[in-house]
Amino acid sequence: MSPASTGASTVVGADASVPAADARMSPGGPGYRRMSLALFLAGVATFALLYSTQALLPLISGEFGVAASDASWTVAAATGGLALFVLPMSALSERFGRRTVMTASLAVAVTVGLLVPFAPSLGVLVVLRALQGAALAGLPASATAYLAEEVSPKALVTAIGLFVAGNSVGGMSGRVITGWVAQEWGWRVAVGVIGAIAVACAVAFRLLLPAPKNFRTGSLRPRVLARTVRDHLSNPLLCRLYAIGALFMTVFGGVYTVIGYRLTEAPFSLPQGIIGSIFLVYLVGTVSASTAGRLVGRLGRRGALYAGGGTTAAGLLLSLAGSLPLVLLGLVLITAGFFAGHAVASSAVSKTATTGRAQASALYQSAYYVGSSAGSTVGAIAFHAGGWAGTVGVGLLAVLGVVTITVFGTRAARTQRRLTTAA
Repeated sequence: MSPASTGASTVVGADASVPAADARMSPGGPGYRRMSLALFLAGVATFALLYSTQALLPLISGEFGVAASDASWTVAAATGGLALFVLPMSALSERFGRRTVMTASLAVAVTVGLLVPFAPSLGVLVVLRALQGAALAGLPASATAYLAEEVSPKALVTAIGLFVAGNSVGGMSGRVITGWVAQEWGWRVAVGVIGAIAVACAVAFRLLLPAPKNFRTGSLRPRVLARTVRDHLSNPLLCRLYAIGALFMTVFGGVYTVIGYRLTEAPFSLPQGIIGSIFLVYLVGTVSASTAGRLVGRLGRRGALYAGGGTTAAGLLLSLAGSLPLVLLGLVLITAGFFAGHAVASSAVSKTATTGRAQASALYQSAYYVGSSAGSTVGAIAFHAGGWAGTVGVGLLAVLGVVTITVFGTRAARTQRRLTTAA
């Protein structure tokens, strides 16, 4: 038994009794479609709000007279706020329920989102974005814990893949919409439009999401929470998955924070609306995330991670070309590889943690968004120092880390099987 599964019943009430698989939702069963659509919309709102300024960074730089590395803090502050608060918010979801915490998080995030367009300075904008990220922290870990409790095990990877697909649609639509709106009316109106769309998604989410049937109230005691976190961090497999999520997101955060600056410069010199439309490649992520379950079934978890890392690396190298079609193809491969790897790693966390699932997911999300903040900041600094090649170099180092960790995991699994056989 792994460390993450010891001391279970006294730590988190939600995991004290695992419902039978046939008591949970499954494709074609009651409530499954409503649940899928609700969490899909929650994913749309989360990523649309979280990255609402990313495609607008050149315009923000221009208005406030700052460099790319300074403007990138409007992205890094949001993802950093989420990373910092995701664990405390997951603890609240153990006490007050997944649906309640997700609803409250969305409500606060969309309220802050409606204030963002009125930020009088870059400093105020960064603070508002940090608050928005902190509010959104209640979504990711609570959503995956909700799915682990309410969805049948065989459908879990697919269900989480659909939630991640919602993230990709939110990230794509937010950037495309802000690009075209900003071209006509400026970045402030653009982020205001995203705030209004997020309000609609939040209302639909609350109306659609079925009430949980398998949730059991847990404890808010700090000592209990600390023990649960310690157990998860002493599980080597979970730690590897956390690192993989962070490294994948380092690539993605760096590439998509900097790509707008690259495409506004020669030889491309694209207008803001066209740059926003570049993010339509997120549709590729929607497909790769939602089919992650089939990829794991065919290649296994580690094989799927190798495939995701290899695809991402190929895209990074291709994006170095001076041809716009080749750069776009590179973005397609980066996006497909990232979303597949993220869906595989996040679903593996939910399967591995038999207790304290919200905390296990929260630790993954924390690592994931730390990777996003690091990628946004380091990618921008590398771009300032060495151009696009510098950003690609940071991404390739992160992919190398993913592959190295996966190789180590493969060897550890083989060693464990040999020891088990010998015993």
